[in-house]
Order: sequence, then structure tokens, then C-alpha cells
Amino acid sequence: MSAVLEIRDVQVRFGAVTALAAMTLTVQPGEVVGLLGHNGAGKTTTMKLALGLLRPQAGTVRLFGTDPAGRAGRVARRQVGFLPENVSFYDSLTGREVLRYLARLKGRAPREADALLERVGLAAAADRRVRGYSKGMRQRLGLAQALLGHPGLLLLDEPTVGLDPMATAEFYATVARLRAAGTAVVLSSHVLAGIERHIDRCVIVGRGHVLAAGTLEELRAEAGLPVAIRARGRWPDAPPVADDPAAGVWVRRLNGHQVEIRTTPARKLAVLRALAAAPGIEDIEVQPPGLEALYAHFDARLHGGGGKESRGA
Repeated sequence: MSAVLEIRDVQVRFGAVTALAAMTLTVQPGEVVGLLGHNGAGKTTTMKLALGLLRPQAGTVRLFGTDPAGRAGRVARRQVGFLPENVSFYDSLTGREVLRYLARLKGRAPREADALLERVGLAAAADRRVRGYSKGMRQRLGLAQALLGHPGLLLLDEPTVGLDPMATAEFYATVARLRAAGTAVVLSSHVLAGIERHIDRCVIVGRGHVLAAGTLEELRAEAGLPVAIRARGRWPDAPPVADDPAAGVWVRRLNGHQVEIRTTPARKLAVLRALAAAPGIEDIEVQPPGLEALYAHFDARLHGGGGKESRGA
């Protein structure tokens, strides 16, 4: 299966500033990749490379097998939908006029614009001027223009900014439908907990470098962060598992009937067996490190703070 987007050992400099250094990213059809990093980490520069708006000083960029910034890149770029972080439209036009205009620029039929307005929940506001749109409505219109032409690759920069919880849920439902149809998605967001369930892989970047890349399970294995286990029940004075930092087990009482145990991945099964055998246990909940904790871990390594998460972290 040919990659939709392939960025290999790319370097991008702006004067004395290195925006990307040896950046590598591959995206396959039907894959949702989270591109994560702090402001200035290189996320937007990576998207501009994919759009053919920038040329690297070193390395290669291939979009559907061709150089997006080269002469042959025009056909490839037509297969890309892009939603920037700060979406902007002609305020004096209606939502329908904006989307039909953009459809013509992309060589699409006007009726496709009308169908997309319905799809993103703007049908009732289609003939209102964009200047009267809320932030969330503008974001929906931005998503609609990104979907014009049934793109094979979607680049989404902070796509849920301004969306209410229902609109956010519908957005991710749309992403799931696109993934099932074979569309590749690169999604950049600071709302890490929000995207965790919706991505296949994540690429964490910082200072122009890839700090870590892989599935959540792969990143958890690499990071080796403690697992949180919450136990609820009725027991005597002592919790069912003893606090033993030397063995990689930290216990704190949350209330009279609940404790949180943090332990290393290697000790997880032993702790669970001890809890299951303890009298009075009513419930056990295992919470592996989430995307926010993983991001903080790899980002801290970049800045020299990179020890493993401790009891108090």
C-alpha cells in the first residue's frame, strides 16, 4: 500500500532558525495520525510541506507519490483538504456563497457545497452572512471546505476549537466515517484527552525533532510510566496493598473506602492479583498513562527533566 504522505529526513530553516530537523512522517490511507507538540514545535511547518507551500532545504516530501511543491504537485494537492487553526472567510458573503465559490476553485459542482453545509449542520444558516456566524459556525464552515472534493488526505489544525460538545462528537464521527472510506487524516490539537480515542498513531514533535512516534501502547511501553489502579471496598485500617516505594508501589488513600495505587508496568499484575485476593474488595479500575501524561514525559525529556513519573507527579 502506497503512503499518502511521506516526509523523510526533512530540514527546514528560516534564516538562523531551524524549524524542522530530520523530520520523518509517513501516513497511510485510512489512518488517523495525531501530530502533537507545543507552539513552535514544527507542526504547522510540517503541514505546509504537505501542502506544497514550503520546500525543504534537505530531505524529501511526497504527496500521493509526487513532490507537492513541484510542477506535478497540482493534481496531488487537489486531493488534500486543509483546515487551518485560524479559519477566515469573506464576511460579506453567505455561508453558501463562500462554499460554492471554494467549490468552483477546486473544480467541484455547486451541489456538493450544498450537501456539505447540510452535513456539518449549517443548512439552516447557509444563507446568512458569515459576519454573523459564531466561532463554532465558522469552524463548521471551515470543516466543510476541507471536505470539498472527497479528499484522500485531510490536514486538520486544531479542528475542534470553538465547537460545543455535541459538535465535537459529530466532528469525530465524521473523521471515523472518512477513515473507514480510506481517507488519511493528520490531526493537530492541544486537547490531548479529546483526541486520544480517535487516533491510530501519534507523532510528538519538539524543537523540530520527532520526540516519539507510535501507537499509544507503543509509547506507553517506551515511556514506562506508572500505571494507576483504583480500588474500592471495605477493609480494616490498612489498605489491601502496602505502600512500598522501593518495590515501585505507591499507595494513597482517597477516602475511607477507596485507594489509588501507582505501580510500574512490571509490577501491575502482581498488584492486581493481591487486590483480587484481598477481602472486602468491591471494584478495581486500571488507568494506564493517557496521552497527556505521555506527551508531558517525552516533552520533559527534550527539556532535560525527563525522569520517569514519580508518586507525586
